[in-house]
Amino acid sequence: MKMRKIVVGVLFSMLAAGSLASSGNLTGKTAPDFALKSNSGENLRLSEYRGEVVMINFWATWCAPCRQEMPLLEDLFSRYERVGFTLLGVNIDDDPRRAMAMAQELGVTFPVLFDSTKDVSKLYEVNAMPVTVILDREGSVRHVHHGYKPGYEEKYLSEVRALLRE
Repeated sequence: MKMRKIVVGVLFSMLAAGSLASSGNLTGKTAPDFALKSNSGENLRLSEYRGEVVMINFWATWCAPCRQEMPLLEDLFSRYERVGFTLLGVNIDDDPRRAMAMAQELGVTFPVLFDSTKDVSKLYEVNAMPVTVILDREGSVRHVHHGYKPGYEEKYLSEVRALLRE
């Protein structure tokens, strides 16, 4: 019984740290379509980005790793936007004004979408922040990353470049 508690504790810690990927079962499948209001005031629909490599980054203002990776994602977006890459930042805060303020503070230019009802997050089985999903030009989920640690941006860069070359 004691060993079982330890194993459950370790698994819970790994999940909380983003080491276990529950949405890994989306890999290889067509990404669930969605439409959300964006920081530009428009509703944006994922399926409108078919033909581009798309990164969907689920984040929250209270998430320190999200804040840490946001400028790195902005750099990736600004470098590759002109060659068929887009990044959609899906914020899950209850109040979109906090998300808009943080995006402005960090100089984010990629579209920020508001999932205050958490419906899209549920579609993608997001249970920790941040979660980054990378789609190929056909809209298939190719990579899912849970959490963020320094160095992940190199993985993102490598995966995006490979998909842009396909």
